[in-house]
Amino acid sequence: MALEATCHCGDTRILLPEHPTEAGRCNCTFCQRTGAVWAYYDVGQIEVRQDLSQRGYGTDPTVGLHHFCGRCGMHTWGETADWSGGADSQATAQAHDGPPRYSKHQVNLNLVDDLDWSKIKIEHMNGRTDW
Repeated sequence: MALEATCHCGDTRILLPEHPTEAGRCNCTFCQRTGAVWAYYDVGQIEVRQDLSQRGYGTDPTVGLHHFCGRCGMHTWGETADWSGGADSQATAQAHDGPPRYSKHQVNLNLVDDLDWSKIKIEHMNGRTDW
């Protein structure tokens, strides 16, 4: 069952391939302030259908980039390295020359209407000290 995440004004619409079963809530200073709950997908799995006025931000763009709607300001999606392997994955993601290569896309699940939260296991990630 495909789902759609939308910002408040509707400029950004992201098609998800399926209902997520896992998500992450990060406590880093950035994610805690935005309140996002992230579902992760491989690059190419999500489709940003409409993104007319997107803005991007990253405290360290070599490891991740967050996207926002330029009109309503919603924190919509992001591009990130695959952190699932811990420190080894982080070192691999950062050890390259040239522009960043992201292996995962993350979508803010708070932007999905009618999401069945009972079907999602939420991992609490310690972004304050782990990376």
